Amino acid sequence: MIGLVDPHGGSPLCDGIDRRAWLRMSSSIPVLGLGSKASAAVSTPKARSVIYMFHLGGPAQHETWDPKPDAPSEIRGSFKPIPTTTPGYYVGELMPRTARMMRHIAVLRALSTRDNAHSSSGYWMLTGVPHLPSNTENAKLGAPNDWPSLAAINGALRGKAIGMPASMVLPEHIWNTGGIPWPGQDAGFLGRTSDPWLLHCMPQEAGFAVPGVTLPGEIAAPRLADRVNLSRNLDACERQLQQLAEGPAVYRKQVETALQLVQSGAARRAFRLEEEPEALRDRYGRNRWGQSVLLARRLVEAGVSFIQLNWTRMPGDTNDSPAWDTHNKNADRLKNHLMPIMDAAYSTLLEDLTERGLLDSTLVVWGGEFGRTPHHNGGGGRDHWGHVFSGALAGGGIKGGVVHGSSDKLGAQPREGRVEPQDLHATILHLAGLNPESELHDAQNRPFPASRGNILEPIIA
Repeated sequence: MIGLVDPHGGSPLCDGIDRRAWLRMSSSIPVLGLGSKASAAVSTPKARSVIYMFHLGGPAQHETWDPKPDAPSEIRGSFKPIPTTTPGYYVGELMPRTARMMRHIAVLRALSTRDNAHSSSGYWMLTGVPHLPSNTENAKLGAPNDWPSLAAINGALRGKAIGMPASMVLPEHIWNTGGIPWPGQDAGFLGRTSDPWLLHCMPQEAGFAVPGVTLPGEIAAPRLADRVNLSRNLDACERQLQQLAEGPAVYRKQVETALQLVQSGAARRAFRLEEEPEALRDRYGRNRWGQSVLLARRLVEAGVSFIQLNWTRMPGDTNDSPAWDTHNKNADRLKNHLMPIMDAAYSTLLEDLTERGLLDSTLVVWGGEFGRTPHHNGGGGRDHWGHVFSGALAGGGIKGGVVHGSSDKLGAQPREGRVEPQDLHATILHLAGLNPESELHDAQNRPFPASRGNILEPIIA
């Protein structure tokens, strides 16, 4: 099952998809240009594609990348550290397969937003700009917190994509309990036509396909061309009657982009997960996350330059501890639900990209909006903690087997090498061959840089 969802409050679009609504929200054509002060391309890209794996809820640093075996039991938790392929570096015992891939991975142990609210800390992680004010849960969409997401900036810097969109987000947008979407997931003040393509999909389901992108089997390419010509003639009449906020010129561009995607052989092939060996699909995991990660690998092969994967709620998640928001029974949630799925999909992606010769040209980013508290609460859970948390980068241009920064002995505060989200963004853009200082303009033609962060040179090969 798949549909496209408007994070601004529209209804899910599935089998009865409204073509015009779909085109409005999913076009990847930027309408705002680059300024003259800086070029978008800064160098030959080390990473032709970026896969940003975003774990909604905030993974606990103590049980993942930053175990604290010498801390008191109420801090370190019930799991032990295990060695990795990097001498002297340990991860939590629930990451056995990831531990074997450490030679490809650079870990950031001192990420920090100092923000303990999902929405506002997540906004900073997705846009590279702090939310005003901080610590704001269920933050509203729109100004003054209307900066474009990293996915949207990637699309804007690259310009119009041919065939596949420059940036895609799947399997759905990020939302809080009650269906409240986070700010910072779209193009913000760049305008709706610069939004990354949002695919709301269930790739683990049998018969997975993308309506509007994959062609029905009975429609051959010549027959599609006839339908395209008819559609264009009808649309010419329709545009005389319909007033679109973006204007008819933009609408025509959106139509052309959608048609390129539908007619692209690479696009149609990318979504055919049934072509993958059954054993490989099993390795990724027969769940929504695992199959989304596999789909991301196929989108890389199809030429998409930026794919954001959102880990959202799974079957059985409850409102008190959804996804990685482990307020209750942290150890149980991690051991029996979250970590096996994550460890399988993440390690298999790195292995699969390596076997295909794609890891050196694909940057894989592992992160979330914050971490978890050092102390456990009365329900055996860990609560929100933005003061220090962990992330990881692997592949395209990354110096593997290194650790950047550290937290204190309790995993409560940065000790050295503190990294803020804008530094992560600047590093991603740099490795993708895009200048972090590239100048973009908003609707009032005011300039702003793609990133205000510092490139993390110590983790670059």
